Amino acid sequence: MALIINIDTATVRGSVTLARDGKIIQTMASEEQRDHAATIPLFIQQILNEHGIHPDALDAIAVSAGPGSYTGLRVGVATAKGLCYAWNKPLIAVSTLKMMAQGMLLQQGDSNILYAPMLDARRAEVFTAVYNASLEEVLAPQAMILEGDSFKDLLQQHKIIFFGDGSPKWREMLVSTDNAIFAGYEINAGDMAPLSELAFAKKDFADLAYFSPFYLKPFFFPKKG
Repeated sequence: MALIINIDTATVRGSVTLARDGKIIQTMASEEQRDHAATIPLFIQQILNEHGIHPDALDAIAVSAGPGSYTGLRVGVATAKGLCYAWNKPLIAVSTLKMMAQGMLLQQGDSNILYAPMLDARRAEVFTAVYNASLEEVLAPQAMILEGDSFKDLLQQHKIIFFGDGSPKWREMLVSTDNAIFAGYEINAGDMAPLSELAFAKKDFADLAYFSPFYLKPFFFPKKG
């Protein structure tokens, strides 16, 4: 039973959601990744002002912890940690992929399929994982170089729904199978709300001093010339 600010900046789309007891009160979003550092703090201030909520009334700050864009994750985590220090609140770190699976589960409502969020990680690579309807990991989060048979064993046994900005290139590679389903998905901090509420109830807080995003692979430095 908590009042939590949820922050997601893992992709081009950044958003902030105020939630009480896991239920969304308001969400604000920006489609301009280069503006996240400026817009996310303004969104938080605006949402609190509109609902007459003083920071003292908040119970925690939750952040989408990765994987995702290096710059985006740094902005989100730095913002969340700064607010936690300033307002003396605990930090909750939520896997970006699990947050996406939570959102698609709410969208589909199907407990008989598996959920495979995908984030584009350049070229043929994606950040991905596979979850069941209880959001338990069937395939652990990882950076995966896609091949035509990447999910062959799972697809032989289960229907899997693939979604996220990495899923279109997987669809192009996939050898036809009836068990692969593709769906549209818009990443949203509101999908974090049930997970951050659960983490708060369990007092599953991140170490404020030492927490860093889950990058999953080293930073890519493009060569010049």
